[in-house]
Amino acid sequence: MLDHQQIDELATFALELADAAAAVTLPHFRSGLAVDHKAGDHKFDPVTAADRDGEAAIRKLILERYPDHGILGEEHGNHTGTSGLTWVLDPIDGTRSFISGVPLWGTLIALNDGTRPVIGLMDQPYIGERFIGRPGGSELIGPQGTMPIKTSACTKLEDALLGNTDPGMFKVDAEKAAFREISSKVKLRRFGGDCYFYCLVAAGTLDLVIESALQPYDIQALIPVIENAGGVVTNWTGGDPQQGGQVVAAATPELHEAALKILRSAAA
Repeated sequence: MLDHQQIDELATFALELADAAAAVTLPHFRSGLAVDHKAGDHKFDPVTAADRDGEAAIRKLILERYPDHGILGEEHGNHTGTSGLTWVLDPIDGTRSFISGVPLWGTLIALNDGTRPVIGLMDQPYIGERFIGRPGGSELIGPQGTMPIKTSACTKLEDALLGNTDPGMFKVDAEKAAFREISSKVKLRRFGGDCYFYCLVAAGTLDLVIESALQPYDIQALIPVIENAGGVVTNWTGGDPQQGGQVVAAATPELHEAALKILRSAAA
């Protein structure tokens, strides 16, 4: 168990890691850099030098400062530590947005204590915003300074603003049907947000995000941001979301349960 002083120290270090990543990734944004395709299940799964080199910069700092810490990253795999603490990294969450020039991608940095992520950071260096969550609260660090953030008070689907990166992520008919049902009930739907939409749930401007096919590095940094702002993040059965898969993030427990009533039927 980390104490408050350790949490503060490691949260400050997470900000340093974000600085290191931004120094690598930001010069590539809207630069026309080459894009490679990762072999796998996706028709087009892009990766760039910004992804690879951004993660390498983060890993270098971690191994220098905390050589006993583990690292799990999207681009460079798993490094097993001895401390019980593991950094979970996605240097560019939203590479499709990145290569399209859309400034809704972000660098995701989580610290997992062996049970669950306890510190989470999403950095969007192009617009200069950082969302960080840890025990005691979540904050937005941006052009207007540092301010605490809190989820909205929305409790009903018919009042909710729903975010999703791309409905194409839902591959099976049950997932598609559940998402369509919820989409038909909410007040407003927005798409294309990647990690940024989860942070908007924490900030109280969106109320609900529903996604599938996530990896651990896609969601772990976002869990502390939302939970410490008052929100709820689970999988579609209401269980632990940290391994990814089907994920729902909601502003309130009531809204979360309303979504689960529909999503449970499609849970993997």
